[in-house]
Amino acid sequence: MTGTILVRGARLPQPDGSLSDPLDLHVARGRIAAVTRAGTRDEGAQDEDPGDMSTLDADGRLALPGFVDAHTHAEAAVFDPDVQLAMLRQGITTVVTGQDGVSFAPSDRATYDWASTYFAAIDGDHPVFAGGSVGDLLTTYHRTVPLNVAYLAPHGTLRYRVLGAAQRPASDEEIAAMVRLLEQALDDGACGLSTGLEYVPAAYADERELVALARVVAARGLPHVSHMRGYEDRGPEGLAELVRIARASGVATHVSHLHGPAHDLLERVGAARAEGLDLTYDSYPYLRGCSILSMVSLPTWLPLADAAATVAALRDPALAGRLSDHFAGLTDLWPRITFASVPGMEWAEGLTLPDVAARLGRSAPDTVVEILTTTALRASCVFAQPPTNSPESVRTLAGYEGHLAGSDAIYRGGRPHPRGWGAFARFLDEHVRRGSWTWWDAVQHLSARAARRFGLAGRGELVPGAVADLVLVDPGRVRDEATYEQPRTPASGIEDVLVAGVPVLADGALTGQTPGRGLRPSPVD
Repeated sequence: MTGTILVRGARLPQPDGSLSDPLDLHVARGRIAAVTRAGTRDEGAQDEDPGDMSTLDADGRLALPGFVDAHTHAEAAVFDPDVQLAMLRQGITTVVTGQDGVSFAPSDRATYDWASTYFAAIDGDHPVFAGGSVGDLLTTYHRTVPLNVAYLAPHGTLRYRVLGAAQRPASDEEIAAMVRLLEQALDDGACGLSTGLEYVPAAYADERELVALARVVAARGLPHVSHMRGYEDRGPEGLAELVRIARASGVATHVSHLHGPAHDLLERVGAARAEGLDLTYDSYPYLRGCSILSMVSLPTWLPLADAAATVAALRDPALAGRLSDHFAGLTDLWPRITFASVPGMEWAEGLTLPDVAARLGRSAPDTVVEILTTTALRASCVFAQPPTNSPESVRTLAGYEGHLAGSDAIYRGGRPHPRGWGAFARFLDEHVRRGSWTWWDAVQHLSARAARRFGLAGRGELVPGAVADLVLVDPGRVRDEATYEQPRTPASGIEDVLVAGVPVLADGALTGQTPGRGLRPSPVD
């Protein structure tokens, strides 16, 4: 399909929860030119050339604005056609990357090497970028991929570039240097600041440092997005820190992957919003998480920002007693770990830690040390959350007005978490089909709020003048088909997707078109 497109006979969700009668959406030059009653045209569509018009029959399917994944680790994976298919089959047309405070830019060569090594099991390897500015990174997505990519300036990357792997708070001069780097990153197109306060080196930052950086993004009307300093039983404490930073800086705050305990957290979120603070959060509809094994299992007194130094420390007999004391506090964690990516030990992927330990004839802690040293910390795992992350908590948090959808997708390894293939389809199945959301609510949770939060003007709605990122959904068929045993299974129920008016998914298959771009926040996109 080329030129203008007529999406014929679609139904649009309405604010009152109903669905419209069949409508035609007229798409021209990448935008919605007009929305008319099915089979009619109006003045807004008069510049269409019928000879250059293609037709896409909706056949009563729902037309929704392309979904925005508010939290994903796809800055490298988005170049993989299998990952593109996984996203588009869920209706995702824009991803927000640079999450958890660690990513590829802005970086010199040493910083890039650190970030790509530390998060190798999360972000993978970018095929063409090897260091440079945020603008340089965003340019790599221009007309090279079928989806749009937005990017948060990662605090840990800024910090490493100024302080290296230092395990201490920053000085005034070092904070000023990070502020300058952040200002340049925002000038180059970053849509906010991300912090990963359980990862290094951000774990060593104090509130003084975080407030100084938050003030920079607050001045631009952009958000501070944070993997908090603690979750589950430490979630209230972690959230309290973000509220203090928001009060001191005036920054809009967005919490990454918030899952429970719902009652306590929602009381705190509601109190902050009642106070006038702009606080939102994202979640994914699963009871297991996924991260790098080093973050899950190792103490922060190790030099985790330096993989070689950490491997040496794990092999140092002088530290054996101290490590043993730390591991003794994790006995409840070991049975909950399943390995996702273990380079060089791929046979372990998909097995639990106790299973791998039994095969190696070692204890669980010794097995963790063996895998981390063998892979140079490049291993990742899926882990069952504690009881605070209950089905009730996940459903309750997903129903709140401050909620956005974020898959937290990690696409690496032989047995990745299925959330990268099914999170958005699962939200639709669990909340719309079962009655807790209307289809209008679904648009708010999966698209509109994220577009507003990250300044992605022209997205999140299907009205004349909006960017034609458009998804056709069969409401009776949409399903998450991925499982923990077969995670790389695309979702069903979404078979046609446009990005900037260009068909990128047709009849459930990639078209090969690449209209995606690196998005910069702007009043007019």
